[in-house]
Amino acid sequence: MKKIVVASAAVLAMGMSSASAADLGAKLYKKAPPIVAAYDPWDIAFGASITNNYLFRGISQSNNKPSVSAYFEPRYNVNKDLQLYIGTSASSISFTNRAALEIDGYFGIRPTWGAAAFDFGFWYYGYPGGQCIDGTIGGGGVCPVGSNVALPALNVMKKDVSFYEGYAKVNYTFNDYFSLGGNAYYSPNFLNTGAEGTYASITGKAIAPSTWFGSTGLGMYVSGEFGRQWLGTSDSFYGTTFTNPGFAGPFPGGIKYADYNTWNIGVGFTYKVFTLDLRYSDTNLSKGDCNAFTSDFTASGVNNITAINPGGASSSWCGATGIVKLSADLTAMSNLK
Repeated sequence: MKKIVVASAAVLAMGMSSASAADLGAKLYKKAPPIVAAYDPWDIAFGASITNNYLFRGISQSNNKPSVSAYFEPRYNVNKDLQLYIGTSASSISFTNRAALEIDGYFGIRPTWGAAAFDFGFWYYGYPGGQCIDGTIGGGGVCPVGSNVALPALNVMKKDVSFYEGYAKVNYTFNDYFSLGGNAYYSPNFLNTGAEGTYASITGKAIAPSTWFGSTGLGMYVSGEFGRQWLGTSDSFYGTTFTNPGFAGPFPGGIKYADYNTWNIGVGFTYKVFTLDLRYSDTNLSKGDCNAFTSDFTASGVNNITAINPGGASSSWCGATGIVKLSADLTAMSNLK
């Protein structure tokens, strides 16, 4: 009997040991939970581009010549649906007042609700290096005496044409292939002319399916924009003191710039961080009113007379043109890991 009790105790002890070992094994070899990487809300976007003609709302800023640009934009993601940003950019230009560089600063907020992405902010356009240009040989008109020589079309331009705008944008993404957007900008003193400026536009973009290009990594899109620029009345610096028969004027206190429409459509090809964009752009601004607004230093002729352009000089900065642009755009979190 004693032997039976001892044997039973041994068997029970072995069973308990086996159960304990099994439990211990389950605890020791249970799959560890995945490691979640720390969330870094900071990011930086930056890039550069080169184009055969720098257009701003359908009007050449580079005298229909090539231009290069670059930008730098730190970003802070409050969460997945809210981003704060501040940035700066620079572009080569060719203005009548001899300014050859545009340096911009901007900041804003980008909230997202579902498929709708918004963007609200302020943009400052700076044009350093300018000089006062008037219509009098040697100066003495609206600029200090001896500050310049007169332009062929007697156009004038202030030394400083820097200005700022407030803006609001929205872009709605319907699916992986199509999106629509709307934009609105306002400046109380557009190009420091004294005139208010309001711009509104609608945009659209269609992206080709990735299967079109197989495993090449290439992408393609078609996009376009239609916009309207409303402009107020300039200050007396840009006023006219003479007119032509049959036209209103003169306007010594300032001229009411012509409002105009602008549109563009194009196709783009992408590969990694690079984009090649081919685009057609045009406006309905007449060559005479274009000259009055831009003070184009290459303007010539006497046949494009309007109420605000009594001299009849013609500008080619606002007409139909083709644009080729090559750009590279990167973000630190996506491209520099």
